[in-house]
Amino acid sequence: MKTSSAYISMINMTQIIIVMFLWSICFPVIVLGLPYAPHLTFAALRAFLAGIALLIPAYCLNKQQPHGIKIWLKLAAIGLGATTLGFYGMFHASEFVSPGIATVIANTQPLMAMVLAYIFLNERMDTRGKIGVSFGFIGIVIISFPSLTSDASGNYTLGVLYIILAAVGITVSNVLIRHIAGQIDALTAMGWQLVIGSFFLGLIALFTEDITAINWNMPFISSLLLLALPGTALAYWLWFRVLEQIDLTRANSFSFLVPIFGLVMGVIFYQEQIQLTTLAGVSLTIIGIIFVNLPRQQLAIINRR
Repeated sequence: MKTSSAYISMINMTQIIIVMFLWSICFPVIVLGLPYAPHLTFAALRAFLAGIALLIPAYCLNKQQPHGIKIWLKLAAIGLGATTLGFYGMFHASEFVSPGIATVIANTQPLMAMVLAYIFLNERMDTRGKIGVSFGFIGIVIISFPSLTSDASGNYTLGVLYIILAAVGITVSNVLIRHIAGQIDALTAMGWQLVIGSFFLGLIALFTEDITAINWNMPFISSLLLLALPGTALAYWLWFRVLEQIDLTRANSFSFLVPIFGLVMGVIFYQEQIQLTTLAGVSLTIIGIIFVNLPRQQLAIINRR
């Protein structure tokens, strides 16, 4: 049964952080595999494999399958938004837009989700929450500032449109996921939306790409498996479980952690240097997440101090 608690438990918070970490590794793993397969064919394979990886255990555990035209239409809409549009925009945008620009535009998604959640899910956010989301977004802008000021290469406008397309698709699908959470098992819901989304991706690829032009070497296979299994199947299953209990706006505010995880990985694996402005952006983002999720009574205690 879908609930909305007054606070986020440690279990829920751990699940959300795992999801954000898994999503943060997707872009570099996509870059690893892109030279060896057409973009949409790669994306369709990722989604289909992830969907099957969820549907097989759902079948083995005898989970109830979707029934009724309404639930199937909602799953199809989620698949079109999160998987078809989300992956389509994500895989194409990397050709045209710098990571900084992509990060900032993609992270307008929590702001869009806040508006849609208010309209369609009746989720109310007080002034503190709105300030928190704004802080998070401003923090991301500060973090991405060096890339924002660098020269854009390729078809910049097209790249921005791809990112916006992905962000809108993911936002709408998140609202629908929150709407059906508690009505259907997480494994079957996310498994079927991925398979449905992969079908439309594959259909587009069939008419726009040579779907046989895949180099099945170890870098590509490794990239595909990492993206499909932990990066997609596990992440979406955990995300659905979270949205069964937490308001979308509050859970979605943690998506500001994705670029922060990317920074940490850059420091660990590529010895990248973090500037003071970057640390300021990270601090502001974390403060924003805390503002969105801190229970009102705790904030009142802090204010009295």
